[in-house]
Amino acid sequence: MDSARTPTSPPDDVRITAATSRALATEAVHAGRDDLAGRGLHAPPIDLSTTYPSYDSRGEAARIDAFAATGAEPDGPPVYGRLGNPTVARFETALAKLEGTESAVAFASGMAALSAVLLVRGSMGLRHVVAVRPLYGCSDHLLTAGLLGSEVTWTDPAGVADALRPDTGLVLVESPANPTLAEVDLRAVAHACGSVPLLVDNTFATPVLQRPAGHGARLVLHSATKYLGGHGDVLAGVVACDEEFAGRLRQVRFATGGVLHPLAGYLLLRGLSTLPVRVRAASANAAELVARLAADPRVARVHYPRIGGAMVSFEVHGDPHEVIGRVRLITPAVSLGSVDTLIQHPASISHRIVDADDRRGAGVGDRLLRLSVGLEDVEDLWADLDSALGERAPGAIPLREALSGAE
Repeated sequence: MDSARTPTSPPDDVRITAATSRALATEAVHAGRDDLAGRGLHAPPIDLSTTYPSYDSRGEAARIDAFAATGAEPDGPPVYGRLGNPTVARFETALAKLEGTESAVAFASGMAALSAVLLVRGSMGLRHVVAVRPLYGCSDHLLTAGLLGSEVTWTDPAGVADALRPDTGLVLVESPANPTLAEVDLRAVAHACGSVPLLVDNTFATPVLQRPAGHGARLVLHSATKYLGGHGDVLAGVVACDEEFAGRLRQVRFATGGVLHPLAGYLLLRGLSTLPVRVRAASANAAELVARLAADPRVARVHYPRIGGAMVSFEVHGDPHEVIGRVRLITPAVSLGSVDTLIQHPASISHRIVDADDRRGAGVGDRLLRLSVGLEDVEDLWADLDSALGERAPGAIPLREALSGAE
């Protein structure tokens, strides 16, 4: 197992910022909902309108001019669904509170969110990106293929400072990384970035386990499809950041149309309320499975981050495709972060689009399996994994016994 210790969950009373006295679990339930009681409501409303009536066209023109100048959310009533939506705004407010940033801007998917960040920096003539592998496969492909006119330099965390150029607009890392769960010292990388914005993909950790803005990241990216939604029924992305950058992101969202549907915003806000409970319970299951996998002679290596979490990757001695084919309780599917447990083979699916040599060089081997651990009973999960791993070799010695014998 890569981790040198068994991770522990943050205490329930951890404070999300120095400026607030409310704990993370409390903010997860109440952020974005503070006005409900005053409006005589308990559950947040869903506003499905695409457009809104206005009898003051001069005032509306002034508000649109202000948005075009700064990207700030227009004062007063909504104007048009592509400019913003009250239900989505509730989710953005809540996510910003949890990540400890001034603002957040939601998009139709995680890739739409990353694309908007690249477009913002590219519009300023800063098209060069420094990135650390591994990243989510489609993020890697977007950068490598230069689909948005960007140029990428791949490096390790120690090489970030040397890779910067005058036209570098962004440094991008994912920690824990998809799918190897490698971790990056965010504070050290942020220091190496200097004035260049650091974007951290925080999808795997969530603000329950890690808040990158507190370590110097200017931008925090989530595929909200995963843990923030948490039930496998919503597709979304979000960037938590300062208000200046948020304004530019809103302008790109308005121009390109990558808006989040109000129903998705409602489901995400609802998902945030149980985020700490879900992440901690799934992480406890994951930690138990990690211990069992690490002791199993059919498993060559287990990857699990020091900060913990519900994601596990492991390499098998046998055929990983046969393991995929034999699971019955666990669902063989892409994506992650749902209440049920999912397993997939990254080299075949999530990272297939990455060049094979680059993929293997980043530690995404052909025998690696990625497990998103859910909320089922851990004994049932282990029974399914045990069966899927196949027969133990006769006379095989469990890893822990072999290590103790070597000592």
